[in-house]
Amino acid sequence: MSATRSAQLFKRVTPGGWAAVAWGAGMVFTALLRIRVPGQAGPDVLPGFVMLRWDGLLMLAVGTLLTLRGSALLTRRPTAALNHLLVAPVIASTPLGVTAIPFAQYLAVDVALYAIAAARPRREAWRALLLALGLLAVYLAVRVLAGWPAGTTGALAVALTALVAWLLGRSEAQAREYAERSRTQATEQAVTAERLRIAREMHDTVAHSIGIVALQAGAARRVIATQPEAARQALAEIETASRETLAGLRRMLGALRTADTEAETRSEPGPTPPGGAEQADDVRGLPEMPGLAALDRLAELTGKAGVRVVVRRVGAPCPLPPDIDLSAFRIVQESVTNVVRHSGAVSCTVTVDQRDADSLAVTVEDRGPAAGHARVIPGPGSGYGLTGMRERVAVLRGEFTAGPRPGGGYRVTVRLPLPTGATTR
Repeated sequence: MSATRSAQLFKRVTPGGWAAVAWGAGMVFTALLRIRVPGQAGPDVLPGFVMLRWDGLLMLAVGTLLTLRGSALLTRRPTAALNHLLVAPVIASTPLGVTAIPFAQYLAVDVALYAIAAARPRREAWRALLLALGLLAVYLAVRVLAGWPAGTTGALAVALTALVAWLLGRSEAQAREYAERSRTQATEQAVTAERLRIAREMHDTVAHSIGIVALQAGAARRVIATQPEAARQALAEIETASRETLAGLRRMLGALRTADTEAETRSEPGPTPPGGAEQADDVRGLPEMPGLAALDRLAELTGKAGVRVVVRRVGAPCPLPPDIDLSAFRIVQESVTNVVRHSGAVSCTVTVDQRDADSLAVTVEDRGPAAGHARVIPGPGSGYGLTGMRERVAVLRGEFTAGPRPGGGYRVTVRLPLPTGATTR
């Protein structure tokens, strides 16, 4: 708890506050160097006579005031703040009797360099570094040209610490930029994945239903004059398939609405679907997320379209994770749709194998065209169904195979791994 509070307190202090603290620490360190501390025979540095006079103390006070002013401006006007912080060590070093700007008087500048490099654009960060290093170079050049002693090695050490502080700031800025790019990329990938998922759901829902509608419409057209009752039954199946498809699309589009729109929709009574209350009951009775439990309903609808579907279940049925249950159903639905549209077969077999506790195996196969029928070759632009199935299986890290059977016909086989301890419906 105390560590958390300390971290929060650390974050609450502004960069300007840390610059002021650094200046204060530097002044304390400067004073300690010039007095005898316990364990020493004398001070490390003899105080210059100017430092002990009123004008020396005044220069130190002016340097402190400039530092405090620069610290206050560091967040809002970093360039002006850095100018104040660079002038302060020059003034404060004069009464110390040193040959170069000491490291202690440059601590506040180091903090400012770190803050500017971490939070400001790259061009501004480079300009701040050049100003800080240029000041040290100009200070040495003035002393050399004036014939005064110049502490070149000390100035190089101070310049090195300034460079290290600047590099640390740039490293934090780059890490922040990388994290932002990663978040943006993750958001874009999530949006793309959601669009692909919706596209697959719409394709699976619409393609299957439209295939059944097309077959029933063709059957009704052929027998409407000779067998009115059969034509009426086919039209009823078309109505049912269309209604269920429309309900699925409504649920799918409803998931894309904003929270406000959803709240408004819930507060207002929805319109009754054409056909009256009976149709509304049918829509409400549909599962929002179909799974393998809906295979019997799928077989019933497909059978009415002229293709008999035999569902075989091997092993003891057990609850499946929602994503695997939905994907398995969609794969079976797409495979059966392909049988109806392209195979020319009069029947197909769906096998759901749950004998293995670690995986789910699903197979959909037909024996090829019946007598008098021919397999329909998909035209240009087809093939999205197999691609969608492969994508679903790849997302779940499963195995997918599709191709002709040795004895004729076509077979789709899928094996999906079951995660250990996964949440089931």
